[in-house]
Amino acid sequence: MKDTLALRGGTPVVPKQLHVRWPVITAEDKAAVGAALDSGIVSGPYAPQVKALEEEWARYCGVRHALATNSGTAALHTAVAAGGIGTGDQVITTAFTFLATALAVLQNNAVPVFVDIDPRTYNIDPDKIEERITARTRAIIPVHIHGCPADMDRILPVARKHRLLVIEDAAQAHGSTYKGKKVGGLGDMGIFSFQASKNLPAGEGGMFVTNREELKERANRFRMFGEDVRESDKQAFDPARPLDGVREYNSLMMGWMYRSNEMTAALVRSQLLRLDDSLAHTRRNAAYLTEHLAKIPGIRPPYIPPECTSGFYQYRLRLDPQAVGVTLPVKEFRLKLLAALGAEGVEVSLWQTVPVPGQTLFQERTGYGLGCPWRCPFGEEVTYDLDEYPETRKLLEDSLVIGSHSFPLFPQPAALMVKYVEAFQRVFANLDQVLA
Repeated sequence: MKDTLALRGGTPVVPKQLHVRWPVITAEDKAAVGAALDSGIVSGPYAPQVKALEEEWARYCGVRHALATNSGTAALHTAVAAGGIGTGDQVITTAFTFLATALAVLQNNAVPVFVDIDPRTYNIDPDKIEERITARTRAIIPVHIHGCPADMDRILPVARKHRLLVIEDAAQAHGSTYKGKKVGGLGDMGIFSFQASKNLPAGEGGMFVTNREELKERANRFRMFGEDVRESDKQAFDPARPLDGVREYNSLMMGWMYRSNEMTAALVRSQLLRLDDSLAHTRRNAAYLTEHLAKIPGIRPPYIPPECTSGFYQYRLRLDPQAVGVTLPVKEFRLKLLAALGAEGVEVSLWQTVPVPGQTLFQERTGYGLGCPWRCPFGEEVTYDLDEYPETRKLLEDSLVIGSHSFPLFPQPAALMVKYVEAFQRVFANLDQVLA
């Protein structure tokens, strides 16, 4: 397939008009939000759209309790606080995640401890967790990265052995399953995000879930100023006076204002009705890419364990330049491929470029100033050596993502996947032009 690449003046393989921009907002979505506005109720602990969403989300995930928050990060912070994790405690999580996973720990004055990844799934490596556990460890936060579930059957026994809480970060994994069960309810607590790039793109918003009553109660207090706003008080809610009630205004614990609102809840409820169809479509797109890209030397598509389903929040593939006789360092090879594929019309991107512990916040440990929470109150020196995360570093040097936040796999037509594969085939058949 020798011809002139678009990078060198040829005609791009992929027509621009095939791409569908995310998020897709339907007439039904607009009507749902409009109806919420027309009700005159826009917020509150007993607002009907929020309460209905919590019930529907709990049923969808197969859990007893769900509490809506105003972001996925807020849901994470709520879970950390509900677990009683605080000053000087340590929480183990993965070195490959979005910053919010670790920020939620810092926000409750605890210290994140990072673990390297499994190079196949990109999730936390269960074999490396136990060596990071100390007398101060209180919880593990496995992240279902890119929508692929972490290996919970190997994580949960370690947590039980050391009496640690497990908080699932499912911010990227709506509807993903592990051995037939939806993620989020496999550990003690779970969280989701409805930020605009997710497959439930409500703009901002999140959800906390649990099967444990006492954790739900603490989470509910924490997300509402530390007040004890009980479900039994709902009977005093008057839709004609939605801003009034029987609130006691008595804080029982440290709390934040993390509640959601009616417009966001109405939008999520509308989007939830088509989530399973969207997931099926996304998985078909991913399966087509995997089937055909796996045949190209130098490309390794993402691996999803057979007992799991993924939401493919990101479709990340790995590159092996030596397999095609290229001696360039892999980061240089990747940059040239990004340019060539982008010129052909393929939406390709990078997501994260350094492990989370490599970010300035953790290298300089600025935190709240004076080195807190790392050196408060125990004065112990905690550092983050990037040599301890070799697999994470390799992944972030030799991989790229097909798609972007604006043009993910979720809404793209099958015809676009065909063109993407053709573009990859064309670029790899003409690597001399790419490398020149």
